[in-house]
Amino acid sequence: MTISGVSGRTTYLSSGLVNLKNQLDLLSQQLASGKKSTTYAGLGLNAATATGLRAQLATLSSYADTDNLLNTRINVANLSLQGISDAAGEVKDAATGATLTLDSTGQTPGQKTAQGSYTQLIALLNSSAGGRYLFSGRATDTPATQPADVIMNGTGAQAGLKQLIAERGVADGTSGLGRLTITSPSATSVTIGEDVAGSPFGLKLDSISTNLTGATLTQPTAGTPPAGQEMSVDLGATNPNEGEKVTFNFKLPDGTTERVELTATNTNPPPEGSFLIGADTTATAANLNSTLNTAVGKLANTALVAASAMTASDNFFSSNPPQRVDTSTNPPVALRNGTPADTVFWYTGEVATGPNDTARGTAAIGIDSSISVQYGARANEDAFVTQLKNVAVYAAVTTNANNPNANDQLTALNSRIITNLSDHPGQQSIENIQSDFANAQVAVKNAQDRQKQIGATAQSMLDSIQGINDDEVAAKIMALQTSLQASYQTTSALYQMSLLKFLPPA
Repeated sequence: MTISGVSGRTTYLSSGLVNLKNQLDLLSQQLASGKKSTTYAGLGLNAATATGLRAQLATLSSYADTDNLLNTRINVANLSLQGISDAAGEVKDAATGATLTLDSTGQTPGQKTAQGSYTQLIALLNSSAGGRYLFSGRATDTPATQPADVIMNGTGAQAGLKQLIAERGVADGTSGLGRLTITSPSATSVTIGEDVAGSPFGLKLDSISTNLTGATLTQPTAGTPPAGQEMSVDLGATNPNEGEKVTFNFKLPDGTTERVELTATNTNPPPEGSFLIGADTTATAANLNSTLNTAVGKLANTALVAASAMTASDNFFSSNPPQRVDTSTNPPVALRNGTPADTVFWYTGEVATGPNDTARGTAAIGIDSSISVQYGARANEDAFVTQLKNVAVYAAVTTNANNPNANDQLTALNSRIITNLSDHPGQQSIENIQSDFANAQVAVKNAQDRQKQIGATAQSMLDSIQGINDDEVAAKIMALQTSLQASYQTTSALYQMSLLKFLPPA
């Protein structure tokens, strides 16, 4: 008879111990990692759902990184926009309250303020953030403008703003009458005309009006361009009465208008703006001619000087390419395109290719699966050009303190700066651009809020699939440890059993 050992019959106990030990190891691993399994295989049927949730959370995290970068760029752009607006505001205030006292350089304290503001404007337009220039359109690795000194003073053979202002000043007339001629075709008439009809330079005739007794008027000739622009007044045979007036209206290069109003008087010498009534209409017409020469001469040396500088700045900053005086004829009769060889092109960023190529559209980024925002900008947008061309011209112009018309020149310049730097309905403003950026940030904020909610839900679902309850796992571990200890004790006792323990002593 064969008697088998206990160990052969208790093999099943060893396998049970191994199973308990494996369960304990798995629970200990879960407690340490906080997850049911470190592999998708351990999640069973929920593995596919967990994979999808992890991908969704990764996408949301990517959007969060994009949002942070986008907000950084927009915040820097907004700081630049506010700085541009503040700089222009300072210049406007300086022009409003400026003293007309000129320093040794021929500029007022207000113009000195404009010099600093101009440099600041250029620096702000060349702001960069997140590895890109913010106001260069799609040319993100290129500064938006030439350096401030190059724009103002030129470089080498390239003319800058100051040279274009000087050229325009000469083209607007050297005779003192703003490219106008004043004649008396007959003994009783006075005629004023343009030296070259249709040229863009000097004073332009607009209209004439009068209440002079017996006078006959001739309005400017119509036509585009007119065959010969002139207007006249003929006193005829009857002298005007004291206090009666004749008014000459003129258009200036910057689109403004000015008028010369002359009043008939018997006071000798006549007050400023008046002409002496003579013994007959021939003498009166001669006096009117002389007074008109003086009045037009003052207009040409005051308002026209300011308007000429403003126009030159507009031609330099607003045109593509810059427009400058064509000096191939004397006197000049036309503008020409500046070339990169002879003129500074101040804007160096990307240029729009058509009306639908908007500045904001030069930078677009997705902030959600179906939402993108646009936050591009170009320094040659109207709002920036308006600020820049007015601040720059104010900083560029110098005035001869010995000129008897110096104060009137500065007054005319100041008034134009104030007007141009004021808000104009229908024109793009810095506030419009700030609003565009604000709308982009609102879209980002809304997307972030929505993504946080979605992310929280997805994370909760993922946690429910792959996460554990620490207390529950700890309780299972304690139960297993107790069971395993009891199993060890039982197995040990069984392995120590022998038939000899059950046989009687010999």
